[in-house]
Amino acid sequence: MSAGTVRSELLRTRTDRFSRALRGLEKGDVRALHRARVATRRLREILPVLCIGGVTVPKLIRRLKKTTSRLGTVRELDVLILLIDELYESRPEHAVALGRVAMMVAKLRDDARKRLFGNASLRDLRRTARKLDDLVDELAGEAEEPSKAMRWATEARVARRAERLAAALRKAGAVYLPERLHVVRIAVKKLRYSVELVAEITESDRAADVRVLRTTQDVLGRMHDIQMLIDQVRQVQATLAPPSVNGWRALEALLQSLDDDCRRLHARYMRARPKLEALVDRLSASDRATAAVTAGSKTRAKRGAASVRERLATRAG
Repeated sequence: MSAGTVRSELLRTRTDRFSRALRGLEKGDVRALHRARVATRRLREILPVLCIGGVTVPKLIRRLKKTTSRLGTVRELDVLILLIDELYESRPEHAVALGRVAMMVAKLRDDARKRLFGNASLRDLRRTARKLDDLVDELAGEAEEPSKAMRWATEARVARRAERLAAALRKAGAVYLPERLHVVRIAVKKLRYSVELVAEITESDRAADVRVLRTTQDVLGRMHDIQMLIDQVRQVQATLAPPSVNGWRALEALLQSLDDDCRRLHARYMRARPKLEALVDRLSASDRATAAVTAGSKTRAKRGAASVRERLATRAG
């Protein structure tokens, strides 16, 4: 199979997922919005390692990053609505406070969905899907021989992502600091996408690695969702009208309950952290070794080319 075919099939799979999710999104499917957002992230992960020249890929990545952000705004509000519904069932003692917050979040979500589903935004999403399809067709028409370049690029990407996660873990420390833990969550998510991609390209078994990353991502993701709800509760509390002591106290009790949840989740994260740190150390060491081998191969190739040039110069003389 040619490198062009390998690349086109990898890209086609992800492009098809984005297109299917986009069709569901246009029909108002809430789950399709989440699938579309994940698809944009996976497309942004693979495009840089396809070894395509020109300005097409950087422009597409910028488009996809913008799309991820647009979808993310609505998705986060959808998640908050689901979380509030869940808390209605599990914590009826906070029903009044949750009701106040639900009204604010619902209005924010309705406004965000109107912006997302405006004619201009939908046209932009369809245009992005068409450009991705065009790139797939372009790659399918290429016939170059298989190359190690794409594998090296993905492995180097894993190394960079592992090092960034290690730095985020060090900075987060052992204290519950939501902003720093959010950085860790994003770094975990990006590393997971990189590991999944390198497993697909190299046909290696990375299931255990992905499992560790997904477990941490789930814990930190839940913590992030609750923290977003805490921010909304505080916003409602600050704008409470008319002023009500009972209303303020109800919101304060909800805040305390949610903060307790976050601290319990942080304890779970700290118990799982040693496995994550061990994985990051191993990935960094493994991929640094791969990078060294790659650098050595390139050096040998340059020396070989220089030797050929010297022999040709001697003959010419």
